[in-house]
Amino acid sequence: MPQDLLAVTGLSKSYPLPGGGRHQAADNVTFTVQPGGAIGIVGESGSGKTTVARMLVGLARQDSGTVTVNDRPREARTPRKRTARLARAREIQMVFQDPYLSLDPRLTSTQCLSTALALHGRDEKLAAGLLDQVGLGAREAGARPRELSGGQRQRLAIARALAVDPQVLVLDEAVAALDVSIQAQILQLLGEIRRDTGVALVFVSHDLAVVQHITDEVLVMRRGKVVEQGPTERVLAAPENPYTTLLLASVPREGWNPQDAISAP
Repeated sequence: MPQDLLAVTGLSKSYPLPGGGRHQAADNVTFTVQPGGAIGIVGESGSGKTTVARMLVGLARQDSGTVTVNDRPREARTPRKRTARLARAREIQMVFQDPYLSLDPRLTSTQCLSTALALHGRDEKLAAGLLDQVGLGAREAGARPRELSGGQRQRLAIARALAVDPQVLVLDEAVAALDVSIQAQILQLLGEIRRDTGVALVFVSHDLAVVQHITDEVLVMRRGKVVEQGPTERVLAAPENPYTTLLLASVPREGWNPQDAISAP
Protein backbone atom coordinates (compact mmCIF):
# COMPACT_ATOMS: atom_id res chain seq x y z
CA MET A 1 0.00 0.00 0.00
CA PRO A 2 1.27 3.53 -0.77
CA GLN A 3 2.42 5.56 2.22
CA ASP A 4 -0.12 8.06 3.53
CA LEU A 5 0.79 11.59 2.51
CA LEU A 6 -1.48 13.28 5.05
CA ALA A 7 -2.36 11.64 8.36
CA VAL A 8 -4.74 13.30 10.83
CA THR A 9 -5.16 11.61 14.20
CA GLY A 10 -7.49 12.55 17.05
CA LEU A 11 -7.82 16.19 16.02
CA SER A 12 -9.95 18.14 18.52
CA LYS A 13 -10.79 21.81 19.07
CA SER A 14 -13.13 23.63 21.44
CA TYR A 15 -14.01 27.30 21.96
CA PRO A 16 -15.24 29.11 25.11
CA LEU A 17 -18.92 30.07 25.20
CA PRO A 18 -19.97 33.58 26.33
CA GLY A 19 -22.06 32.23 29.21
CA GLY A 20 -19.47 29.73 30.35
CA GLY A 21 -18.54 26.24 29.24
CA ARG A 22 -17.05 25.30 25.89
CA HIS A 23 -18.28 24.46 22.40
CA GLN A 24 -16.67 21.33 20.96
CA ALA A 25 -16.12 22.32 17.32
CA ALA A 26 -14.17 19.19 16.41
CA ASP A 27 -13.90 15.99 18.42
CA ASN A 28 -11.34 13.24 17.72
CA VAL A 29 -11.26 13.61 13.93
CA THR A 30 -9.06 11.01 12.24
CA PHE A 31 -8.38 10.33 8.54
CA THR A 32 -5.60 9.75 6.02
CA VAL A 33 -5.00 10.75 2.39
CA GLN A 34 -2.55 9.10 0.01
CA PRO A 35 -0.48 10.96 -2.63
CA GLY A 36 -2.83 12.10 -5.38
CA GLY A 37 -5.84 11.11 -3.26
CA ALA A 38 -8.89 13.19 -2.44
CA ILE A 39 -11.10 13.18 0.63
CA GLY A 40 -14.30 15.12 1.17
CA ILE A 41 -15.30 16.54 4.57
CA VAL A 42 -19.03 17.22 4.50
CA GLY A 43 -21.70 18.45 6.87
CA GLU A 44 -24.11 21.29 7.42
CA SER A 45 -23.16 24.68 8.85
CA GLY A 46 -21.72 24.26 12.33
CA SER A 47 -20.67 20.65 11.78
CA GLY A 48 -16.99 21.44 12.39
CA LYS A 49 -15.69 20.84 8.87
CA THR A 50 -14.21 24.32 8.45
CA THR A 51 -12.61 24.11 11.89
CA VAL A 52 -10.83 20.96 10.74
CA ALA A 53 -9.67 22.71 7.55
CA ARG A 54 -8.32 25.66 9.53
CA MET A 55 -6.39 23.36 11.86
CA LEU A 56 -4.84 21.55 8.90
CA VAL A 57 -3.31 24.74 7.51
CA GLY A 58 -2.49 26.28 10.88
CA LEU A 59 -5.12 29.02 11.03
CA ALA A 60 -6.48 27.43 14.21
CA ARG A 61 -4.48 25.55 16.85
CA GLN A 62 -5.83 22.16 17.90
CA ASP A 63 -6.36 21.32 21.57
CA SER A 64 -5.17 17.78 20.91
CA GLY A 65 -4.34 15.45 18.06
CA THR A 66 -1.69 15.44 15.35
CA VAL A 67 -1.32 16.35 11.69
CA THR A 68 1.58 14.81 9.76
CA VAL A 69 2.69 15.25 6.17
CA ASN A 70 4.97 12.51 4.86
CA ASP A 71 5.42 11.28 8.44
CA ARG A 72 6.64 14.71 9.53
CA PRO A 73 4.51 16.24 12.33
CA ARG A 74 3.18 19.75 11.77
CA GLU A 75 3.58 21.79 14.92
CA ALA A 76 0.41 23.48 16.16
CA ARG A 77 2.37 26.70 16.63
CA THR A 78 3.55 28.58 13.52
CA PRO A 79 7.38 28.55 13.33
CA ARG A 80 9.17 31.84 13.98
CA LYS A 81 11.97 31.35 11.50
CA ARG A 82 11.20 32.40 7.92
CA THR A 83 12.66 29.27 6.32
CA ALA A 84 10.60 27.03 8.60
CA ARG A 85 7.43 29.02 7.83
CA LEU A 86 8.00 28.71 4.10
CA ALA A 87 8.67 24.99 4.38
CA ARG A 88 5.44 24.60 6.35
CA ALA A 89 3.51 26.53 3.68
CA ARG A 90 4.82 24.16 1.01
CA GLU A 91 3.23 21.22 2.83
CA ILE A 92 -0.37 22.44 2.82
CA GLN A 93 -2.06 25.30 0.97
CA MET A 94 -5.68 26.45 1.24
CA VAL A 95 -8.18 27.84 -1.27
CA PHE A 96 -11.08 29.75 0.28
CA GLN A 97 -14.71 30.14 -0.75
CA ASP A 98 -14.24 33.83 -1.58
CA PRO A 99 -10.88 34.23 -3.32
CA TYR A 100 -11.37 37.99 -3.72
CA LEU A 101 -10.64 38.50 -0.01
CA SER A 102 -7.36 36.58 -0.26
CA LEU A 103 -6.06 38.21 -3.45
CA ASP A 104 -4.14 41.50 -3.43
CA PRO A 105 -6.38 43.90 -5.42
CA ARG A 106 -3.32 45.89 -6.56
CA LEU A 107 -1.62 43.00 -8.38
CA THR A 108 -2.35 41.55 -11.79
CA SER A 109 -2.69 37.78 -12.07
CA THR A 110 0.88 37.44 -13.30
CA GLN A 111 2.22 39.66 -10.52
CA CYS A 112 0.27 37.66 -7.95
CA LEU A 113 1.87 34.40 -9.08
CA SER A 114 5.32 35.91 -9.57
CA THR A 115 5.26 37.20 -5.99
CA ALA A 116 4.36 33.77 -4.61
CA LEU A 117 6.99 32.06 -6.76
CA ALA A 118 9.73 34.48 -5.73
CA LEU A 119 8.81 34.15 -2.06
CA HIS A 120 9.42 30.41 -2.25
CA GLY A 121 12.60 30.67 -4.34
CA ARG A 122 11.02 29.43 -7.56
CA ASP A 123 11.49 30.85 -11.06
CA GLU A 124 9.03 33.70 -11.66
CA LYS A 125 8.80 32.63 -15.30
CA LEU A 126 6.69 29.68 -14.12
CA ALA A 127 3.77 32.11 -13.72
CA ALA A 128 2.76 31.80 -17.37
CA GLY A 129 2.63 28.02 -17.16
CA LEU A 130 0.55 28.14 -13.98
CA LEU A 131 -1.97 30.48 -15.60
CA ASP A 132 -2.20 28.15 -18.57
CA GLN A 133 -2.61 25.15 -16.26
CA VAL A 134 -5.72 26.68 -14.67
CA GLY A 135 -7.16 27.90 -17.97
CA LEU A 136 -6.37 31.62 -17.75
CA GLY A 137 -5.10 33.36 -20.89
CA ALA A 138 -3.24 36.52 -21.84
CA ARG A 139 -6.14 38.87 -21.02
CA GLU A 140 -6.59 37.41 -17.54
CA ALA A 141 -2.81 37.45 -16.98
CA GLY A 142 -2.80 41.26 -17.06
CA ALA A 143 -6.06 41.71 -15.16
CA ARG A 144 -6.51 42.57 -11.48
CA PRO A 145 -8.96 40.62 -9.29
CA ARG A 146 -11.81 43.12 -9.73
CA GLU A 147 -11.56 42.66 -13.50
CA LEU A 148 -12.00 38.88 -13.29
CA SER A 149 -15.18 36.84 -12.96
CA GLY A 150 -15.80 34.72 -9.87
CA GLY A 151 -14.71 31.58 -11.66
CA GLN A 152 -11.55 33.26 -12.98
CA ARG A 153 -10.67 34.52 -9.51
CA GLN A 154 -11.05 31.01 -8.13
CA ARG A 155 -8.78 29.69 -10.89
CA LEU A 156 -6.22 32.34 -9.95
CA ALA A 157 -6.45 31.39 -6.27
CA ILE A 158 -5.81 27.76 -7.20
CA ALA A 159 -2.84 28.78 -9.38
CA ARG A 160 -1.36 30.84 -6.54
CA ALA A 161 -1.68 27.87 -4.18
CA LEU A 162 0.03 25.64 -6.76
CA ALA A 163 2.83 28.21 -7.15
CA VAL A 164 4.08 27.11 -3.75
CA ASP A 165 4.30 23.51 -5.05
CA PRO A 166 2.25 22.12 -2.14
CA GLN A 167 1.81 18.48 -1.24
CA VAL A 168 -1.77 18.97 0.00
CA LEU A 169 -4.43 21.40 -1.21
CA VAL A 170 -7.31 22.19 1.17
CA LEU A 171 -10.38 23.64 -0.53
CA ASP A 172 -12.96 25.16 1.82
CA GLU A 173 -16.30 25.48 -0.03
CA ALA A 174 -14.21 26.47 -3.04
CA VAL A 175 -17.06 26.18 -5.56
CA ALA A 176 -20.02 27.03 -3.32
CA ALA A 177 -20.37 30.62 -4.62
CA LEU A 178 -20.14 29.65 -8.30
CA ASP A 179 -22.93 28.77 -10.68
CA VAL A 180 -23.33 25.14 -11.72
CA SER A 181 -21.53 25.40 -15.07
CA ILE A 182 -18.50 27.12 -13.51
CA GLN A 183 -18.53 24.61 -10.65
CA ALA A 184 -18.20 21.80 -13.19
CA GLN A 185 -15.24 23.54 -14.85
CA ILE A 186 -13.42 24.04 -11.54
CA LEU A 187 -14.05 20.44 -10.48
CA GLN A 188 -12.70 19.18 -13.80
CA LEU A 189 -9.67 21.45 -13.35
CA LEU A 190 -9.01 20.07 -9.87
CA GLY A 191 -9.26 16.51 -11.16
CA GLU A 192 -6.69 17.27 -13.85
CA ILE A 193 -4.34 18.96 -11.37
CA ARG A 194 -4.60 16.03 -9.00
CA ARG A 195 -3.81 13.59 -11.82
CA ASP A 196 -0.95 15.63 -13.28
CA THR A 197 0.81 16.78 -10.10
CA GLY A 198 0.04 14.14 -7.48
CA VAL A 199 -1.16 16.79 -5.03
CA ALA A 200 -3.65 15.45 -2.48
CA LEU A 201 -7.00 17.22 -2.06
CA VAL A 202 -9.03 17.83 1.08
CA PHE A 203 -12.37 19.09 -0.20
CA VAL A 204 -14.58 20.74 2.45
CA SER A 205 -18.20 21.17 1.40
CA HIS A 206 -21.82 21.04 2.48
CA ASP A 207 -22.75 19.73 -0.98
CA LEU A 208 -22.66 15.95 -1.36
CA ALA A 209 -23.36 16.23 -5.08
CA VAL A 210 -20.12 18.19 -5.51
CA VAL A 211 -18.08 15.85 -3.30
CA GLN A 212 -19.28 12.89 -5.36
CA HIS A 213 -17.44 14.22 -8.43
CA ILE A 214 -14.04 14.96 -6.89
CA THR A 215 -13.28 12.60 -3.96
CA ASP A 216 -12.35 8.97 -3.32
CA GLU A 217 -13.21 9.01 0.37
CA VAL A 218 -15.73 11.02 2.34
CA LEU A 219 -15.97 11.95 5.99
CA VAL A 220 -19.38 13.11 7.30
CA MET A 221 -19.39 15.43 10.32
CA ARG A 222 -22.17 16.47 12.65
CA ARG A 223 -21.77 18.68 15.72
CA GLY A 224 -18.00 18.26 15.69
CA LYS A 225 -18.00 14.48 15.44
CA VAL A 226 -17.39 12.14 12.53
CA VAL A 227 -20.60 10.14 12.13
CA GLU A 228 -19.62 8.21 9.01
CA GLN A 229 -16.62 7.79 6.73
CA GLY A 230 -15.54 5.51 3.94
CA PRO A 231 -15.30 5.29 0.14
CA THR A 232 -17.37 8.07 -1.42
CA GLU A 233 -19.22 5.71 -3.74
CA ARG A 234 -20.26 3.44 -0.87
CA VAL A 235 -21.23 6.20 1.55
CA LEU A 236 -23.39 8.03 -0.99
CA ALA A 237 -24.98 4.87 -2.41
CA ALA A 238 -25.64 3.08 0.87
CA PRO A 239 -25.24 5.42 3.87
CA GLU A 240 -25.15 3.72 7.25
CA ASN A 241 -25.85 6.76 9.43
CA PRO A 242 -29.30 8.46 9.47
CA TYR A 243 -27.66 11.89 9.32
CA THR A 244 -25.89 11.01 6.06
CA THR A 245 -29.23 9.86 4.70
CA LEU A 246 -30.74 13.25 5.59
CA LEU A 247 -27.89 15.09 3.89
CA LEU A 248 -28.47 13.05 0.74
CA ALA A 249 -32.19 13.74 0.93
CA SER A 250 -31.47 17.49 0.94
CA VAL A 251 -29.82 17.37 -2.50
CA PRO A 252 -32.39 18.58 -5.10
CA ARG A 253 -32.97 16.12 -7.95
CA GLU A 254 -35.75 14.85 -10.15
CA GLY A 255 -38.75 13.97 -8.01
CA TRP A 256 -37.19 15.61 -4.95
CA ASN A 257 -39.47 16.11 -1.94
CA PRO A 258 -38.26 18.82 0.50
CA GLN A 259 -40.10 17.02 3.32
CA ASP A 260 -37.49 14.26 3.07
CA ALA A 261 -34.81 16.73 4.09
CA ILE A 262 -36.15 17.73 7.51
CA SER A 263 -33.19 18.12 9.85
CA ALA A 264 -32.45 15.47 12.40
CA PRO A 265 -33.04 16.41 16.07
